[in-house]
Amino acid sequence: MVRHPNLNTAWQRLRTFSNWRASVLPGLTLIGVVIILRMVGFLELSEWKLLDVFLRSRPAEPIDERVVIVGIDEIDIQSVVGYPLSDAALASLLKKLDTFGPRAVGVDIFRDLPVEPGHETFVKTLEELPYVFGIEFLNTEIAGPPSLPPERIGFVDFPLDTDGLVRRSLLGRYTESGDYRFSLAIRLAEAYLLAEGITIESGLKDPQAMRFSTAEIPAFNSDTGGYVGEYADAQQTLLNVKSGTQPFRKVSLREVMSGEVKQSWIQDKVVLVGITSPAHKDIVSSGAITGRNPGDVYGIEMQAHSVSQILSATLDGRPYLQAWPDAGEYLWILLWGAAGILLVGRAATPYRHLVWVALNGSLLIVISYVAIVSGWWLPLAPALAAFLLNGLVLPSVLVYDQMMRSRVEESQRVIRQTYSAVHNGPLQTLALLLREVDEDSQCAHVAPRLRQLNTEIRQLYDNLEQELEPQNNQLHLESTGAILTLDAPIHELLYQVYNQTLKRDFPNFQSVKCHVVKFDSLQATQLKLEDKRALCRFLEEALCNVGRYADGLTRLEVTCLTTEHAGTEHTGIKHTQRTNYKGENLIRVEDNGKGALAKAKQLSTSPLKRTGGRGTKQANQLAKRLRGRFSRTARSPTGTCCELRWPAD
Repeated sequence: MVRHPNLNTAWQRLRTFSNWRASVLPGLTLIGVVIILRMVGFLELSEWKLLDVFLRSRPAEPIDERVVIVGIDEIDIQSVVGYPLSDAALASLLKKLDTFGPRAVGVDIFRDLPVEPGHETFVKTLEELPYVFGIEFLNTEIAGPPSLPPERIGFVDFPLDTDGLVRRSLLGRYTESGDYRFSLAIRLAEAYLLAEGITIESGLKDPQAMRFSTAEIPAFNSDTGGYVGEYADAQQTLLNVKSGTQPFRKVSLREVMSGEVKQSWIQDKVVLVGITSPAHKDIVSSGAITGRNPGDVYGIEMQAHSVSQILSATLDGRPYLQAWPDAGEYLWILLWGAAGILLVGRAATPYRHLVWVALNGSLLIVISYVAIVSGWWLPLAPALAAFLLNGLVLPSVLVYDQMMRSRVEESQRVIRQTYSAVHNGPLQTLALLLREVDEDSQCAHVAPRLRQLNTEIRQLYDNLEQELEPQNNQLHLESTGAILTLDAPIHELLYQVYNQTLKRDFPNFQSVKCHVVKFDSLQATQLKLEDKRALCRFLEEALCNVGRYADGLTRLEVTCLTTEHAGTEHTGIKHTQRTNYKGENLIRVEDNGKGALAKAKQLSTSPLKRTGGRGTKQANQLAKRLRGRFSRTARSPTGTCCELRWPAD
């Protein structure tokens, strides 16, 4: 009996394998696949989502007191100023804010056209308050307030990723007319920092980047971090939003106008004025900020994050969010993929291996999270994929291979032991019989058959060993020595089996006068090599039974085709015929010999039972595996029909 190796046995065999042969080459292949997938952008969305999760999960930061939001909410619109907000109402708000002494005010409300009443008052107010900045929208060509000079206008465009979320801040860009424009965030940060004696300059590491003091804003390029081939012609940077549920102080318009705010909240601060009413949507989507609804953030709040990022980096040393160069990122992926390879076969049991994989995978996640907190975006998704593929999938494949090798080796050991027993017993007896037959002239007619039997038994050992080789795609017909390649279509293989089997020296084959043969293509493209091997053995067995037992045989019919089958349904006591046409593959061997079915049963090596002999059991097992059925029935007045049916693809 062949013993099947268990998981622990296969794992121990894996541990003894050469690390290079067993895991390094396929492991490097898996790493290469991950790197290629990342380079073509397949992992881009996964990296974005993990970045969002990490940014949301950071500890809450203190409120940035330097930035204040004056939100015009629904109550303000309904009871105070109405909508659209008139120039008179906006001028009144700016004059009220002026009494608190802000350092810079950004009005995130479009004023490319007058909104009466009060337009002249609004224009005059803008002239009197040089620290007030207006907005424009470059994408849809909405201009800034006509009364403001270009240096007091900033655009409020945000670049969107393909999933519709904001993860970058646009700092400056050229217009179609060739003018260079700055964002509102840059304008406000520049105005605030100018009072600190800090001006905007070109970068030291990257001359194309912007810099305030020593805080250089990392420039975004097309392949920064998890991005692949992104548009990066304008000056951009990754947006390192502030964490926490209340990153900035927020007050309403009515609170400002009624004097309910403290002067310290606004004095020397950057004030952003904008709409915060859900009914009058000025909303962008971000996966890194928790808004009213998942991903919803008011545009004025996103502008506050952009301004705060610059001020905090310049004055507090808070890090910008940046990424490694491509070479460093791919080296990181390679190192973690190699870590997965190094774990293969190191643990004493597969369960300990799973623990080590879990611990190291958790370590990678922790390192990536700490890096995000420190301002570095590491390639977690591809590194984790490379590590898990080599840490989990690779050993699973190798262990399976070891189990299959162990099964083959065990089967070969049993074959050798069996052959040794046959060689030392029956073959020796057969050799003595051959010697006696050669000396007895009356038994000379038996000698050729005994020699043929001796050859077949000795050849059987070699054929069985060859068929047990892993992924062997050959079928050896012991009787004729023919070798069939199982990669061929199944109907061609069956025809070769038919031709080779009829060459065997069975007496009943000599009496056949009529051969009816039909071998058509079968609808069986999903057959495995072992299924093809079993079908060929089935046909060989059926033909051999005819050759051995069908006395008086004159007609042999062999059919191999795909047919339409009208099935029957049994319900209770009644037998109901129902038409259920379904494609079936059919292999049928039919003869008109006398007593073939009875003799086959009588001469079976197993006692006659309801399930039949060994050949019948094997045929039934094959039919079950193919979800089909096997039958062997007698024909009237003489003959036997042996057939196997299974569903077509």
